[in-house]
Amino acid sequence: MNAPFSSYLQSIAPCMKQVISLLGASFDYVSILSTDSVGWRIAIGQRSKAVTNSTMTTERGCVIRVCRDGLYGEYAFNHFDPEHPEQIAQDAMAAFRAQRELLSLTGTRPYATPALPDEPCDLFTEFPVQELPETTDQEALIERFSRLSDLAMEKGEHLIECQVTAQSTHISKMFLSAHRDLRQSYVYSEGSIVPIAFHEGKNVYTHVSVAGREGPEIFAALEGKLDESLEIIHDLLRAERIVPGEYDVITSPEVTGLIAHEAFGHGVEMDMFVKHRALGSSYIGKRVGSDLVTMHEGAKCAVNVTSYAFDDEGTLAGDVTEIDHGILRTGICDALSALRLGTQPTGNGKRQNFEHKVYTRMTNTLFDSGTSSLEEMIRSVSHGYLLRGMQSGMEDPKHWGIQCIVERGYEIVDGRLTGRVVSPLIMTGYVPDLLGSVSMLSSDREVFGSGGCGKGYKEWVKVADGGPCLKTRARLG
Repeated sequence: MNAPFSSYLQSIAPCMKQVISLLGASFDYVSILSTDSVGWRIAIGQRSKAVTNSTMTTERGCVIRVCRDGLYGEYAFNHFDPEHPEQIAQDAMAAFRAQRELLSLTGTRPYATPALPDEPCDLFTEFPVQELPETTDQEALIERFSRLSDLAMEKGEHLIECQVTAQSTHISKMFLSAHRDLRQSYVYSEGSIVPIAFHEGKNVYTHVSVAGREGPEIFAALEGKLDESLEIIHDLLRAERIVPGEYDVITSPEVTGLIAHEAFGHGVEMDMFVKHRALGSSYIGKRVGSDLVTMHEGAKCAVNVTSYAFDDEGTLAGDVTEIDHGILRTGICDALSALRLGTQPTGNGKRQNFEHKVYTRMTNTLFDSGTSSLEEMIRSVSHGYLLRGMQSGMEDPKHWGIQCIVERGYEIVDGRLTGRVVSPLIMTGYVPDLLGSVSMLSSDREVFGSGGCGKGYKEWVKVADGGPCLKTRARLG
């Protein structure tokens, strides 16, 4: 079946179109993004049980964007009478007047930007799904997750807790303007097993997850992840500290995705180019990696948690080749930044929710595959590490340094895994050096969509990343 578009959004569409018509007499551009997203989150452990009707992306509300004489304004709302569009228009006008008055009082000079183009487009997309979060038997899931947590405690040595988490969200969005009517509906879900162990004064944990543009049916795959998570716990309990230094490393697909996200995530979000806060702006058309490195970004370049039909500005989803055989070709861009930079938007304008402004944000960020096998890559290393398990990362877009926190590394000596494990690991480097050292890529590829990404310390949105196994040279500590 297809994920049904929100009946609520269908019901308010005539009202929103009238609001656009009313405001159109006073502004050069008017659009409204309306959202209605429902979902739930379940977390089951040995000591707790939590069920909530909210996730990172559950919301219901509208935001109006207008432009007049080069100045943009926005008005967000979620309490209104759809029988009285004139009241919504009046409230919005009052908010826009207040914004202009504030600029005048503070002496703030606005960044004059032309009105957005409003080319005609009609789109209605309901993406396929097997099960909806609205109709899920939550009690059955809670029972299943409880059994899984109990089984982990029975099988796992030194475990003190095992939490099973799952969340599923049905997203409906409607973007309207004078000439555009875009509507989409899809479901994404993600779940994880998080065992925690304590032994001889050492406390460790891991998380093994599933995620995708799928319904709650995806959680059946969690049971197959249990043994994997317990093996990781065993490795972490016996892990040693690494001797800091520069090594040949092979990154597993989730660590490759972390590099992709941190190296060419915020650093090529082109709203940072407008603010002169990203070194990447000076590298367009220049080499930033070896000939093996090709990278894609966009809601259409993979199917995962952030694969939508259009973004929060009404720009259709894209597939952008950011790096082509080592050459940085372009970044990604929201619609307003594209106007200011004289380029085209890429479908990456995203809001945390209807109350937050649009920023350029990542969707699916992926390295392309190569031709090698993991076994060949391991045989090519005289002394180094196979890195597995993504934890977190940071990036300095202005100077292009990255820091990736990796869960564990498996030592390689003379082309063979020795059985020695090191943890935790911090991988650091200068992006062109790290990518310039890429010498092998595996022929397979994986995409991971568990978690989210903030812009600075806030503005959280869903993202996905991944790629093949990758061999490079990096500093580990």
